[in-house]
Amino acid sequence: MNAAPASPRVVAVIPARLASTRLPRKVLREVAGQPLLHWVYAAAKACPQFAEVIIAVDSDEVAALGRECGWPIVMTSPDLPSGTDRLHAVAQQIDADIYVNVQGDEPMLTPAHIEAILAPFALPHVEVTTLKVPCPEEDITNPNVVKVTTAVDGRALYFSRATIPYHRDPQTPAATRCYKHLGLYAYRRHALERFASLTPSPLEMTERLEQLRLLENNLSLYVAEAPFDTVGVDTEEDLARVDAILRQR
Repeated sequence: MNAAPASPRVVAVIPARLASTRLPRKVLREVAGQPLLHWVYAAAKACPQFAEVIIAVDSDEVAALGRECGWPIVMTSPDLPSGTDRLHAVAQQIDADIYVNVQGDEPMLTPAHIEAILAPFALPHVEVTTLKVPCPEEDITNPNVVKVTTAVDGRALYFSRATIPYHRDPQTPAATRCYKHLGLYAYRRHALERFASLTPSPLEMTERLEQLRLLENNLSLYVAEAPFDTVGVDTEEDLARVDAILRQR
């Protein structure tokens, strides 16, 4: 009798970059009485799919907080250009089959999001996965909200800060809806190694979206629909909104 195949080992990595630009020092900003990073780590730890949750830090100040709280931390270079590069740095020290990049500003992450992002890996040709949700009407033209289009099987076609798809004839019903991209990613180990070996691509540099490097180099990136949106923290308004939600809890 053949043994059932072993489940892949899945590790979450939270890139905790201190020098964020739109909201400086946001991982250390207080939310409902705790640093934002506390809530992100707690949300990731509540996901049973993860064998480990590691925080990738780039400063002594965030590292000190991690040690004080007893969190597993890996120090990474502050010169790394992206969260995925920080993920790759952790992968050189922590072994796994799949690495999930949990953004350091996503305190509303749930196990349902992780279930959705891991589901496409049931297909062996899938190398990288991410998430989408229907885009709220007020965000369709917002360049701070990234949109995504996919093929019928879920493979990503394009990500943009522009409105995609563009509904050319508003007098007729749209054939498809606009989807908002949620910035969580999961990588098979070999895909993460490949990403780190590639130079930033022209589309990536134009849109300032690192996932376009994957598409321009023909890595198979699939997009699953999440059951509901998260509340990422990019602005003071986002911070206040998350604070209110967590205090209600």
